[in-house]
Amino acid sequence: MDLDSGLISQIGTKALMAGAGALLLYWTISAVKLVLNARGINPVIKQFFTQVASGRVDAAYLLTTKNYRSHVNRQQFIRFLAGLQLNKYRNLKSGRPRIQEDQITLTVKLKAENNEELPLDFTFVKVEEDWKVDRIQKVAA
Repeated sequence: MDLDSGLISQIGTKALMAGAGALLLYWTISAVKLVLNARGINPVIKQFFTQVASGRVDAAYLLTTKNYRSHVNRQQFIRFLAGLQLNKYRNLKSGRPRIQEDQITLTVKLKAENNEELPLDFTFVKVEEDWKVDRIQKVAA
């Protein structure tokens, strides 16, 4: 009886270790995939805000997907940006990207000199080889 329970315990431990190893490998692969996929996003964010700050709203609008532009016309886009009062923010801090199937969501926090923050979720999809903004949404506080 002791021999059987010892054997079962040993097999159970090996199975548990194999399962933990497989899970760790999956997490590592997912993390590497996320980092590799997200590499092109920060330049798009920077370009987006540079275009807006320079008054080139049309250029910023063109960094969005056709899907976004089909739901948000140019005037709505301009009104949305105006409503954000971006001119009072000086710093930009991006959080950790979240991957979901074929899209990546990144929370960007804009900081004003009085430490007021404006968190925005940018959702990106890859269009051919380039990342494009598919959605911009204020994050509820």
